Amino acid sequence: MKIDDASKKIAGIGVGTTQTRAGKGPDKADAGGKTSSDNVTLSTQVQALTSQVAGASAFDSKKVEEIKAAIAGGQFQVNAERVADGLMDTVKDLISTRR
Repeated sequence: MKIDDASKKIAGIGVGTTQTRAGKGPDKADAGGKTSSDNVTLSTQVQALTSQVAGASAFDSKKVEEIKAAIAGGQFQVNAERVADGLMDTVKDLISTRR
């Protein structure tokens, strides 16, 4: 089992800031007296990713409630081998990203 960091998966989807020339803000008039505005168009790939992220939940609340009930009832059992495998996979990923 590998422990995934959901924020890393969506980190590349953010909107960056850009600098504009002095006096050319969205509500400012240009030399001809016309107001200007900037438009942004997202690619179809980014649109698809943002729709997936918007529909995704950070966790499954039903699963959390099931685990809470199992812990409260003394029925929850930890699979130590599975936890260790997940930790090893995570450490390997962290080490490989630092190189």
